[in-house]
Amino acid sequence: MADLHVNIAGVDFKNPVITASGTFGFGQEYARLYDISRLGGISCKGTTLEPRMGNPAPRIAETPSGILNSVGLQNPGVEGFLQHDLPLLENTDTVIIANIAGSQVEDYVETVRRLQDAPIDMIEMNISCPNVKEGGVSFGTLPKSVENITKRVKAVAKQPLIVKLTPNVTDIAEIAAAAEAGGADAISLINTLTGMKIDIHTRRPILKNNTGGMSGAAVFPVALRMVWQATNRVHIPVIGLGGITKWQDAVEMLLAGATAVQIGTANFTDAYTPLKVIDGLNSYLDAHGEKSVTDIVGKVQPW
Repeated sequence: MADLHVNIAGVDFKNPVITASGTFGFGQEYARLYDISRLGGISCKGTTLEPRMGNPAPRIAETPSGILNSVGLQNPGVEGFLQHDLPLLENTDTVIIANIAGSQVEDYVETVRRLQDAPIDMIEMNISCPNVKEGGVSFGTLPKSVENITKRVKAVAKQPLIVKLTPNVTDIAEIAAAAEAGGADAISLINTLTGMKIDIHTRRPILKNNTGGMSGAAVFPVALRMVWQATNRVHIPVIGLGGITKWQDAVEMLLAGATAVQIGTANFTDAYTPLKVIDGLNSYLDAHGEKSVTDIVGKVQPW
């Protein structure tokens, strides 16, 4: 069997398959189905400084080959995460990643400060959130904003910092470079694309929030393209996600330059998708005579 181990910013993963934030909760629901220690890593549900109830329903809508969501980062807050959710993962033999979000830079900084001594391996910073101090513009859409928030959070983070990028930008490579310039240890992309769905009978948007984040198989080609562009621009590890539903998708992401992948929406349609991807990667590498998964990273050959 091929060696599936990868290293991201000094953190060793037994395999490159990570469950994406917001689709796996804190792992306990899936732990009833299989041994989650088989996973390379778990990116926990997005955590904010204070508890959040999220957006009013309806906040999920099905789309062709995907879903729209406007859950609104419902979560117990960082103290709830530390006291109730994280302890359930402490004895799990996999990499634990705390995903954080906020409405202003100070929220991110304080959240990370409270996580400094927690038993987590990495922090993933979601910068798709609106910056209330800048008129609601997302932190992740302007290079200067990306570099600034990354620098501020990196200054207090004891764990390696992953910056999760939004695809709702003009030039993803420029945004990736800004995260690297700010001191990011790695980047992950893509977060959801902004979308909308309308009920033609009521003539109202199906989501109470009007728009939401689109994810699922339909976004995979966009995600793959952006991962390829980012890996050709930065020198830090890239984690690829967005629409991965099978092991073949994961292979494409790795060939495009991703060091690891995250499985998100596919967890809702088939809870065993991450395990199937791990097994499929193994079979693919063996069939092609590759000794290590790292041997195929970035090996796409453009025309």
